[in-house]
Amino acid sequence: MSQTPASEAAKRRTFAIISHPDAGKTTLTEHLLLLGGAIRAAGAVKARGEARRAKSDWMKIEQERGISVTSAVMTFEYGGAVFNLLDTPGHEDFSEDTYRTLTAADSAVMVIDAAKGIEAQTRKLFEVCRLRDIPIMTFINKMDREARDPLELLDEIADQLQLECAPVNWPAGMGLNFKGTYDFYSDDFSVFGKDERVGANAMLAMIPDDIRPKFEEEVELARAGLPRFDAGTYHEGHLTPVYFGSALKNFGVKDLIKGLAENAPPPRAQTAKGKEIQPGDSEVTGFVFKVQANMDPNHRDRVAFLRLCSGKFRRGMKLKQSGTGKAIGIHNPILFFAQERETVDEAWPGDIIGIPNHGVLRVGDTLSESGDVLFTGIPNFAPEILRRVRLGDPMKQKHLTRALESLAEEGVTQVFKPMLGAQWIIGVVGQLQLEVLKSRLAAEYDLDVDLEASPYDTARWVTGDEAELEKLIATYRNQMATDRDGAPVFLAKSAWELGYVSEKLTKLKFAKTRERSEVHAE
Repeated sequence: MSQTPASEAAKRRTFAIISHPDAGKTTLTEHLLLLGGAIRAAGAVKARGEARRAKSDWMKIEQERGISVTSAVMTFEYGGAVFNLLDTPGHEDFSEDTYRTLTAADSAVMVIDAAKGIEAQTRKLFEVCRLRDIPIMTFINKMDREARDPLELLDEIADQLQLECAPVNWPAGMGLNFKGTYDFYSDDFSVFGKDERVGANAMLAMIPDDIRPKFEEEVELARAGLPRFDAGTYHEGHLTPVYFGSALKNFGVKDLIKGLAENAPPPRAQTAKGKEIQPGDSEVTGFVFKVQANMDPNHRDRVAFLRLCSGKFRRGMKLKQSGTGKAIGIHNPILFFAQERETVDEAWPGDIIGIPNHGVLRVGDTLSESGDVLFTGIPNFAPEILRRVRLGDPMKQKHLTRALESLAEEGVTQVFKPMLGAQWIIGVVGQLQLEVLKSRLAAEYDLDVDLEASPYDTARWVTGDEAELEKLIATYRNQMATDRDGAPVFLAKSAWELGYVSEKLTKLKFAKTRERSEVHAE
């Protein structure tokens, strides 16, 4: 059978993993990669010393603190499907990076701690998925520890997330008494601690007398009261198939990846200005949802992550950048395995390729053969914390400028240049981003900086009537800045001041978000 964009797209499963910190997302990622043959040992489980650090967490601060703060992309195959796994930051301070990463996903796996249920960051990330109609599979993790009642957990998902739950399997016991899971669809029982499945009759011998009555009652209640899996309802985002297991013990992970291969949606149509792009379309199109600097510290590299949306991409082809119309030759496209990479000759809709470049491509850019396609929906968000940057060595000012602009290109840190004064102002969503910024400036650029409190409370992009904009700049010049694209930004000292100024200057719009695809178009 010949390869076409439609036939190859049908094999792709591009998905993200979302969870609250410590729910076990990174451990689950490791074991999915292990099953896909991408690694030989799960870093969080079997390896020791240096190798113990999770494979997808490659940045220095991630390894030191054991957290995910960047979005990694990993490609592997399993069960006849090609998976592109987007491992997103779990920490809420990096929710902006996560939001943009979810624009590249066709589905998501929601990891829930069996003892804690729905947690704050899980709820936030779920809402982003709902905004984008992303179907969700649920993995209830850590069943080998003390856990809440399974029916209670499913009720909580249904109640808090307004999502119907269709359990694929059901746990027998929990904690030290966890014996395995019963599969509603195959009638098999997976034995915990052993890589074996037994039939329904043999299952009863596996479950002790003190657990069996409760287990049998719950299975009957679930069978009678909960819906069966329906692919259409799942793809519409109204129903979630639920798997119980333990990522740390690699239990239930195989059932999950099998479910993704069989039921997760292939790449879907993408909305562009004035048209809808189908995966089977012949024209090669894609959008940049992330830029990562210094993945290889020895080469000061910068890689743009491009989600392919249609057509057959071939190494060496030229694609036009939205807005500028500039033709970019892509001679060394790469597929990712965390920090490791491999040059590829071709890629298909749903794949995510890396394009090494030196500041030409930015988050939000569209690339297409014609140059007539513009994908939307990747915004910049107004920062919630503003800091002044003070440089330890004033002789390195130019070096600092390049470093800040490079890191801002990644789309996580905002950089503002005041119209008066020389000190850069950094804007971030959360406190941890400031620590990461300082760590990366020191480790990757050899810059010693202090981040001092600024007098400003919030930042807003300003658009509208030219005369009123001039009036704003004349009156508040010491509170005006430009972002790295030259767009005017008002730095308000308080919410009251922002309200006061916007009421006086009614022909101006003070925006909390700015569409990143507008950057080159202006």
